[in-house]
Amino acid sequence: MNPLKMRGNLARFALILAFSSAGMAAAQAPDNAALLKPGPDSWPLYHGDYTGQRHTRLAQITPQNVKGLTLAWAFQTGIQGELKSSPLLIDGVLYFTLPDHVWAIDARSGHLLWHYTYPPNKGLHIGQRGVGAYKGAIYFLSPDGHLVCLDAKTGTVKWNVEVADVSKGYWTTMSPFVVKNHVIIGVSGDFDNLHGYLKSFDPETGKQQWQWDSTPPNLTGGMTWMTGTYDPELNLIYWGTGNPTPVLTAATRPGDDPHTCSIVALNPDTGELTWAFQVSPHDTHDWDAAEVPVLVDGTFKGQPRKMVMQASRNGYFVVLDRTNGKNLLTVPYSAVNWSLGLDKDGRPIPNPAKEPAPDGRLIAPDEGGATNYRSPSFDPKTGLFIVSARDAYSIYFSKPADGTYGWSGADYGVWGKGAIKAIDYQTGKIRWTHEIGRGASTGVLTTASGLTFTGDSLGNALALDTATGKTLWHAQTGSGIATSPISYELDGRQYVIIGSGGVQFAWVLPEGSNTK
Repeated sequence: MNPLKMRGNLARFALILAFSSAGMAAAQAPDNAALLKPGPDSWPLYHGDYTGQRHTRLAQITPQNVKGLTLAWAFQTGIQGELKSSPLLIDGVLYFTLPDHVWAIDARSGHLLWHYTYPPNKGLHIGQRGVGAYKGAIYFLSPDGHLVCLDAKTGTVKWNVEVADVSKGYWTTMSPFVVKNHVIIGVSGDFDNLHGYLKSFDPETGKQQWQWDSTPPNLTGGMTWMTGTYDPELNLIYWGTGNPTPVLTAATRPGDDPHTCSIVALNPDTGELTWAFQVSPHDTHDWDAAEVPVLVDGTFKGQPRKMVMQASRNGYFVVLDRTNGKNLLTVPYSAVNWSLGLDKDGRPIPNPAKEPAPDGRLIAPDEGGATNYRSPSFDPKTGLFIVSARDAYSIYFSKPADGTYGWSGADYGVWGKGAIKAIDYQTGKIRWTHEIGRGASTGVLTTASGLTFTGDSLGNALALDTATGKTLWHAQTGSGIATSPISYELDGRQYVIIGSGGVQFAWVLPEGSNTK
């Protein structure tokens, strides 16, 4: 045989073998044990694990050597769109999404294994947060409200069920949440007066197991569009709910509007509500409390506690006892001018004078909020809750002619400034602030070695000192970063993954460098 032809055949065989090995391994994982205790070579859930802390125990990349970080590979999706998904890593394969698209790529090389494209549809293509995974299956939500189960090895469709009616105004974007034998999904749709809900499905068949409605029948809103967290000891999932509708007027919905803008705790086997805490009672500013409910076990004022924490879109940081939903701390972490203080339960009291009005009201934060879907991170060593935040003001309008359906008013941004903020969860005080420009869109990852990975408003990937907020490394990505970083270790090397624009970037220390 011609030597050149032989070398070509060997190269093709090696590539096929590598793809097949990765694909075969992916077909067997993750099981419940792997989801309960992920290894350093995996990132099997949206937040990395069930706590929502987005903290890695990996420590190869340190404050001392991070300046040597270099690009391992970059994967171009070739799609005009902004990555908002957090990849999953299962047996050496990364899975991530854009609306209508799912990719599986080799986590060591960035080489494509398969690409699934959902059929053209009328759903809202506002973004896509990522997939869920369980026992060789990948779960994906389409813009038009379908839950699609794919074979993790090949990307072929195993089943497809409708979970929300796109014709009524629903859409879906979240990363499905797998807990035991449940695939739990939430929905979006506050352009119309619709009911928010969670649904659970059988991972093997797609058969619906339960539905929990976030509002009573006489109220609409309470969308559930971000992935929750889970405490296996208490057997409770924790979820944030969205604003009531109509959004900017409360003419048809007096009172607190339960359980909108709330953190709720549910039994994952039945969908039954255990408790709810409303972060924004009677919201009139589109301040979903859908942000990540982060679970922390530790002490609070000297007592051991099982806590849930949230930096909410309304500008308040809250700490709750997650066994019963009782408030431990509520304090602003950004500019806030809409409340009259706190009630006896630790909930902010909305100021009626700050509701949208025909002549406008200057409000902080703005409609985009003090934070949003980008993930925060909790660093157990320092006790810091680190969040990508904004101080921002808008003028809100609403008048009778705007009606009582959907948005029912208007808002106009005036000024904003982004910053990474480190909150001491014991006191709510800001330990340090790192300014990142006019906007904020990147999530946060902390590491056991004392690093905080995130991004700024100019498209720079950043590594900060977790203790001080000082910049230790940066790299320009060429586009805005709307993803939340992840990290894993393969073949003795720690990778950091950050998506920017339509590209996934993987950074490592150079081979043979000092990794101590």
